[in-house]
This record gives sequence, C-alpha cells and structure tokens, in this order.
Amino acid sequence: MVIKDFEVTKIYWSISEVAVRFNVAQSLIRFWEKEFDELQPKKNTSGNRLFTVKDIDVFETIYTLVKTQGMTLDGAKKKMKEYKKQAVPPNNKNLRQRLEQLIDRLEELKKII
Repeated sequence: MVIKDFEVTKIYWSISEVAVRFNVAQSLIRFWEKEFDELQPKKNTSGNRLFTVKDIDVFETIYTLVKTQGMTLDGAKKKMKEYKKQAVPPNNKNLRQRLEQLIDRLEELKKII
C-alpha cells in the first residue's frame, strides 16, 4: 500500500517524509511512537527520527488498525502484541520482494565501486 511509494534504494526516511506519505501530522507519528513499543525509529545525533522499512511497516500496521479499521488505541495495542507473536505481520507480505530489490541495488552499487 503506502510503503510501495518509498524508494527501496533509501535506507532511512525522515518523519516529514513518512507524514506526507500517510497524510498525517508529524505530531501523530510522535504520539504513536510513545503509545506503541513496536514503533521505535532510530534517532541521529541531532535527535531527528530515522525511519527504516521495518519502522514504516509497523507504522502502516498501526495506521491501518486505527485509521482504516477504526480500532481504539487499546485495541490496536492488543492486536500489535498478537502480531508480534506471529512470524510475519500482515502487511509484510511484500517485504521479501522489497529486500530483494534492495539487495540487487546494493550489488549494482558494489560493482560501480
């Protein structure tokens, strides 16, 4: 869904890029980061959040539960804990394909260097 719009050649995305892709305020992302233990983007030395594909997948799952399916935050938290017990969260079905694309791109870059 939304993650498909992100370039697989990038490793990190800023909070503003994630906010634009999901059409949400940056404050919502920061709020959900406090509410959901699963959403923990890295921070650089300046304190700016750096979102990986995994972080965006987690955010997308939360977004789907809360905004699309209309769950409460408590309900979404319970569902996220259920997903954590599973091997692959429901929106990661294309993760292997994205990772393979990234590996191919890295191999191309390796040849150039």
